[in-house]
Amino acid sequence: MANKLIVSLSPHVHGGDSVQKNMYGVLVALVPALLVSFYMFGLGAVVVTLTSVAACVFFEWSITKYILRRERSTIMDGSAAVTGVLLAFNLPSNLPLWIIVIGALVSVGIAKMTFGGLGCNPFNPALAGRIFLLISFPVQMTSWPVPGQLASYTDAETAATPLALMKQAIHGDTGALDRLPGSFDLFLGNNPGCIGEISALALLLGLAYMLWKKIITWHIPVSILATVFVFTGLMHLSDPTVYASPLAHLFTGGLMLGAIFMATDYVTSPMTHKGMVIYGVAIGFLTVVIRVFGSYPEGMSFAIFIMNAFTPLINTYCKPKRFGEVVKK
Repeated sequence: MANKLIVSLSPHVHGGDSVQKNMYGVLVALVPALLVSFYMFGLGAVVVTLTSVAACVFFEWSITKYILRRERSTIMDGSAAVTGVLLAFNLPSNLPLWIIVIGALVSVGIAKMTFGGLGCNPFNPALAGRIFLLISFPVQMTSWPVPGQLASYTDAETAATPLALMKQAIHGDTGALDRLPGSFDLFLGNNPGCIGEISALALLLGLAYMLWKKIITWHIPVSILATVFVFTGLMHLSDPTVYASPLAHLFTGGLMLGAIFMATDYVTSPMTHKGMVIYGVAIGFLTVVIRVFGSYPEGMSFAIFIMNAFTPLINTYCKPKRFGEVVKK
């Protein structure tokens, strides 16, 4: 029998990774922050999370089946569930159900499925939903329940977030920084905010798990956090009565959540390590600029969203040299 030459497309060696494996790995990494949200916000966190996940899964299934008319459903690959959890993590624990459903529709129906589904979307779906809700429903999206009201949902008592106090200090309230919780409380998550962003400790545990399982690399999270630390540290040294300490910036708002779980999205982040560092530094810088000089107290979501648009350009600039290519001098 004559030997056959079999020609196939790359990759020729498979590493064992799959979309489903990595997505469920991200869900496992989100568990510590999810448990902290349940502990701090109780019923509100449970309702918001379940509604967001159920709505995202439903919209992906229905759009795939009845609009795109594809026979194979993608809801079991875990991407819709990850979008649902991340969207919930970017919402306050007293947000009405109908607003959550709208956010899920924007995240999955517009930011993801409109472009063809997973792998084709230029912007992070959960961030798109969050930004849409923040612009459309600013009052409901900036009402922050105080932790500890386990049985409360829409009737929970609210308070200013640490980021709001930091913004007040920049605008001339000299005593605002004195009302900030201590760094240890901020680190653990005992402060108002979105349900999934409050505990830096829980999010760092998720980061350690994803690094251990090689779901992500260190380049994007570390470059973002280091950039924010450096720039906010310089501002704090210039005037500690106006600008909060770099640790306060690292442990508050969506910085940890965005740097670890949202900026590292495979589809919307650069492919090379050099590109990842450029991407991360730019996100960190934009976050500081928006937090300090912008009208919103938080800048992480907008910074990632902006840099998502620059990812193709970064990939072009940081394109690795082809094997065997001769570089002209």
